Amino acid sequence: MDSPAVKRFGILTSGGDAPGLNAAIRAVCRTAINQYGMEPVGIHNGYRGLVHLDAATFSKEELVGLLTQGGTILGTSRDKPFKNPVPDAETGLTPVEAIKENYKKLALDALVVLGGNGTNTTAGQLSRAGLNVIGLPKTIDNDIVKTDMTFGFHTALTVATEAIDRIHTTAHSHSRIMIIETMGHKAGWLALYAGIAGGGDVILVPEIPYDINSIAKKIIKRRDSGCKFSIVVVAEGAISIEEAKLDKKTLKKKRKEMPYSIGYRVAHELEEATGMESRVTVLGYLQRGGTPVPYDRILATRFGVEAAHYMAQGQFGYLTALQNNKIVKVPLYDIAGQTKTIPVDDQMLLAGRELGTCFGD
Repeated sequence: MDSPAVKRFGILTSGGDAPGLNAAIRAVCRTAINQYGMEPVGIHNGYRGLVHLDAATFSKEELVGLLTQGGTILGTSRDKPFKNPVPDAETGLTPVEAIKENYKKLALDALVVLGGNGTNTTAGQLSRAGLNVIGLPKTIDNDIVKTDMTFGFHTALTVATEAIDRIHTTAHSHSRIMIIETMGHKAGWLALYAGIAGGGDVILVPEIPYDINSIAKKIIKRRDSGCKFSIVVVAEGAISIEEAKLDKKTLKKKRKEMPYSIGYRVAHELEEATGMESRVTVLGYLQRGGTPVPYDRILATRFGVEAAHYMAQGQFGYLTALQNNKIVKVPLYDIAGQTKTIPVDDQMLLAGRELGTCFGD
């Protein structure tokens, strides 16, 4: 076997935590150690750890038990080094300069980054800046372009669907409108899939601006036909048709001024429009926490194993992606600054329409 291109590499997790991160860490490190004799260095708290030299060598024993463990043993942060070019008072280095300096101090040959859109955009910028970087797609929102699926999504989907299942019984017992708010700020994949899986009567996603009168009409029609309750699944980034006309800056300001999340606003609007009692459940961090489901463990493992192979082969500047159930390389700069949103002809969306699901339009 030829000598691997990498002898020592750093690995970090950045952005929001998601189920499967530890499984991915385990897969990258075990494959790198077992197959290539590489030495992994765990970098703590995302890019912040690389800026402040907060890192430690991983032993093989530390990888035991990670497959089923939620969260991330490395810790995480949302630091974006390229957006904060202010030099440190003590070192005089900008965050990016510090990252380059500490990459050398740690004697790294490569850096493996586990994260979502922002994390992998930064990874692409570091690659352009001369570092050997490989990215893995992690997010419960499933909104990274060029990959069919991200790890973390299926666990969040399972949690959200189980919540809808449980709420169904209370909705039926009390003849109420029950609103379940999921995560999904820019893309509504989680709300769409959970809504379909949980039998939601109404699903509101950021991609389809909603008309409250259209939703009320659907709910009143159900009530008049003998269905005394309705399940409404709302992505946190859902917007009304009025909001869709605003520019991004104005919309952001208006959302910041809202005294409650979108689920509560929809509840108030529907109570006024239908006269029916509404209740809201915001799933929040429940969707991101806990043990990953088998699908996410497997997907994270597949991504991690391939990332180790890419390092050994000296193939850098790529994201490991899933396309047609195969792991492929995608240039990091092909995904930078983009969001995978639900297209109007998405099969799941069309299936929902054919089932009679209301999407607010």
